[in-house]
Amino acid sequence: MATTRRVPRRQVQSRPSRARSTKHPRYTVDASVFVNAFNPHEDGHEESLAILAAIQEHDDPIIVPALLVAEIASAVARASDDSVGARQYAYATATLPHVTAVALTPSLARQAAELAATHRLRGADAVYVAIARRYGTTLVSRDEEQRSRGSAVVTCQTPEQALGSQHTQKRTPH
Repeated sequence: MATTRRVPRRQVQSRPSRARSTKHPRYTVDASVFVNAFNPHEDGHEESLAILAAIQEHDDPIIVPALLVAEIASAVARASDDSVGARQYAYATATLPHVTAVALTPSLARQAAELAATHRLRGADAVYVAIARRYGTTLVSRDEEQRSRGSAVVTCQTPEQALGSQHTQKRTPH
């Protein structure tokens, strides 16, 4: 199982933070994108796969809740009826070198609860939004409701929009 790595928090600001344009953009990628990238029969599969590949190619960090592992394993197992393959994919995703899984601490849980109640987000969706807000990342999701409600707090994009952002940003050599 993947270990949870500690990621430094950004300074607290008086208003919600938005992802900043930097040399290396940072992302929080919802499980919906990883699951969609796994299933070639789903609409948007190629774009989900492409944004994950582009993020990895550019060494852009992905900061996700540790909850991602359970969400991926559940969705893939239910769709494929392959629990072993589902666990393997979920574990492999969480151990990618550019993916950092953040534990759900009591503080993060309270922030997610506040976001869930204020913006009428589902519980797991609020955890992803809380992570994106805490670390100043762009939330990439296939979930329309999560993007719509979460956009009051953080920058939210579909994989297609994130791909467009990847192509328009100037990249400087490492």
